[in-house]
Order: sequence, then structure tokens, then C-alpha cells
Amino acid sequence: MSQSVRLGFFSALGAYLIWGMLPLYFKALGHIAPELMLAHRIVWSLPTGLILLAIAGALPELKAALDRKTAAWLTVSALLIAGNWLVYIWAVGQGRVLEASLGYYINPLVNVAIGAVFLAERLRLMQWGAVSLAALGVCVMTLALGAVPMVALFLCFSFAGYSLIRKYLVIDGRAGFVVEAAILFPLALVWLFQFSAGGGAVWGDGTVRDIGLLLLAGPLTAFPLILFALAAKRLTFTTVGMMQYIGPTLQFALAVLVFREVFGPIHGLAFGFIWMALFVFSLDGLKATRRMKAESLGEGV
Repeated sequence: MSQSVRLGFFSALGAYLIWGMLPLYFKALGHIAPELMLAHRIVWSLPTGLILLAIAGALPELKAALDRKTAAWLTVSALLIAGNWLVYIWAVGQGRVLEASLGYYINPLVNVAIGAVFLAERLRLMQWGAVSLAALGVCVMTLALGAVPMVALFLCFSFAGYSLIRKYLVIDGRAGFVVEAAILFPLALVWLFQFSAGGGAVWGDGTVRDIGLLLLAGPLTAFPLILFALAAKRLTFTTVGMMQYIGPTLQFALAVLVFREVFGPIHGLAFGFIWMALFVFSLDGLKATRRMKAESLGEGV
């Protein structure tokens, strides 16, 4: 394993471990309103992102991200990711971490479906099978919950939309994140001032613990995104795709083992379909990668 690949692997591992353990952080601040948590997450992400960008010597990359057309798309992606963050924070506070993990499990499959519907990408037979199994899993989860799993679907589709925009913007991922945070910053700041003026406790209970945890919102948001950007440039798409299941798996484990959320036979059946879909999807990806390598070797002979 080369030094570059090793760096990419540990960067991806770090990103997914942080994302997977985030429910513990939001549970610790469960007494704080989700919209207030979101505001803190945005406000402290901007300076954190700028500092990390400066350390990496990548501040000049901001110029490309400030192009009018690029900035317009980053405004859309910023709103999508802010909505994703808000619903996720709310879901953790409402004891719906299990449903949230479902959303991130099906996210890669929804990305494939979006590619087929909107980008005219042709799906292989096994990919169609994986998407169908995931759809069955969502249907079974609907039965388990007694309602459509809106939290899972919103988290999934909002992040899929965000990923789609960021995929086609030719800019440094870290610079894009800073611009997104800058776009959301004024709204978050206004909310904090209004909340404070209305007598709200901006710093939670005002204890050292609450203040310290709220200040951590920026680094816990920026670090995994920066690590992911480093990994994406050094690892193959297949490797990153396989590792992305670390996050929802940790969330699932926390929901069942730590938060003791309800997990009955129907939930097991729903997740069984999802895990089967991911297995088929991953197997297809590995086969496609091997086929491409074999063809490239054949061309080089």
C-alpha cells in the first residue's frame, strides 16, 4: 500500500467514524433545540473551514468557488445540506436514529437510481436488482413504522441531491464547503441574535460542558468533510463506496445497543432487504472493477 493510498484509507476511516458516532454528540446536547444546534453548527463551521483551508495552503481555491454560476449552485447545495443537518439533529433527539441510519444505507442506491432517471445512465441487471431490493426494504419499513419513513427518505434524497451538485462542480471540495458555510452564516447568525433577544439560552445551560460541546460543532462538521475530500482523491471509487457503510452501521449499532430503540422482526426484515441490496450492489461494483482492469490489461498487451 503506497503512502498516498494509506493516507486516503485512514482519512476515509476517520471521516466515517466521526459521522457514525455523531448521534452520541447530538444526544449529549438533546436539551438544545435542533434549529439552535444547526445555527451553531453553521456559525462555527466557517472559521474552522477557513483555518483548515489556510493550513492546507488552499485559500486561492476559493476564487474558483466564488464564480457566479458556481456560487449559485453552491447556494442550492448549502440549503440541501442545511436541511439534511436539521432533520438529522431532530431525528436523533426524537429517538429515530435507526430510521436515520436507514436513510444513509439506501443513499448509494438512490444515487444509482437518480443517475438512471436524470442522467440517462444505463444500469446493469444487478444494479436494478439492488435498487428493487432497497425499495422492498423501504416498503417493509413503512409497515413497521405504520407510516412512510419520511426521515430516512428526506436524509437520503437531500444528501443525494447535495452529492449530485458537488460531483459536477469542478472546485476544491474544501473551498466549496467554506463557501457553503459562508452562504448560510448570515442566516445562522441572525437566528442566534433573534433567539438571544427573545430570551433564549444561546449556550444551552451555560455550563462549561454545553459551551465546549457547542464550539465543537464546527470541527465535527468540517473535519470529516475535509478528510473525505482527501480520501476521494486517493482511493478508488469502489473503495470509498465500500467504506461508506461504516457510518450507518455505527449509527444502527448505537440505535439498537445504546439508545435501545425498538427493533422488532419487521424492522429486521426491512434492514435484511437493505443489507441484501447493498451486498448485490457491492458485488456488482467489484465485478465491474475487475472487468475494467482486465480490459485495460488486454488493451495494453
